[in-house]
Amino acid sequence: MRILVLGAGALGGYFGARLIEAGADVAFLVRPKRAALLAEHGLRIESPFGDFHRRVTTFTEATPGWDIILLACKAYDLDDAINTIRPAVNANTAILPVLNGLAHIESLTEAFGATHVLGGLAKIQATLTHEGTIRHLNDWRYITFGELDGTLSPRALALRDTFATAPGVVAEAVPDVMARLWEKLTHLGTSAIATVLMRANVGEIARSPGGTALMAKILDRNIAIAAHHGYPVRPTFLAEYAKVFSDPTSQYAASMLRDIEANNQIEADHILGFLLAAAQQANISTALHEAAYIHAKAYEQRRASGR
Repeated sequence: MRILVLGAGALGGYFGARLIEAGADVAFLVRPKRAALLAEHGLRIESPFGDFHRRVTTFTEATPGWDIILLACKAYDLDDAINTIRPAVNANTAILPVLNGLAHIESLTEAFGATHVLGGLAKIQATLTHEGTIRHLNDWRYITFGELDGTLSPRALALRDTFATAPGVVAEAVPDVMARLWEKLTHLGTSAIATVLMRANVGEIARSPGGTALMAKILDRNIAIAAHHGYPVRPTFLAEYAKVFSDPTSQYAASMLRDIEANNQIEADHILGFLLAAAQQANISTALHEAAYIHAKAYEQRRASGR
């Protein structure tokens, strides 16, 4: 199986490296500056599930001949990503996006056709340091994917089997990937709203008066939004994340908060804006969603002005 990974950042670099360890034919499609750094220093990962440091194959322009294209860009870079990978997509290519949110699914199916697009999500906390090292921050190492039509296709099963021998990865091919995407948006939206509004991680919020109740309220509203749109969350999901958002020792924070703290671009529209619109459609109280979205958009204004 030949796999092209768009980007060699925290997600793409991590999962691409693990596939290399599993023996897959993997290359990274990156910008020239990143290609030069990888050529000089190799791809480096620091992880509790094993470090990785190797030279890797890179391209700065897309070429055809790939079974899977792993799309690991930020949602605000999706339009550029579509144009970048277009020459690599042939009749048998499947695109596996692991972007946050849901809006990208429609954009990709419009660009390439539904038969070329898988649904996918990653559950991992990792960051790319200024030195170019990918630092894996906890024990989350999950990637889930499936066909949009709910079938367990040969290509999805083949990708699952390829991941099966990769260290530091738990991969699952599922028949309900859209429901899983809504579940991820439910938990990601909760962490983004809470940690961005409070400018603190989950544990710091939970240790504050009323903090656990606030996060529970946000989670409940996001669960109601998902249910209104036809995707009720599983009881196991609810139990897991009710526990996550009440842990006073947790260091968990949304990547959006880390991006704000680093003065980076954020996915305000793709996560917070999408959830706000979905809450309005469901006629669910939007006060907390509005506050978080306005907060994030105000940050974007401040960043754009150089402040």
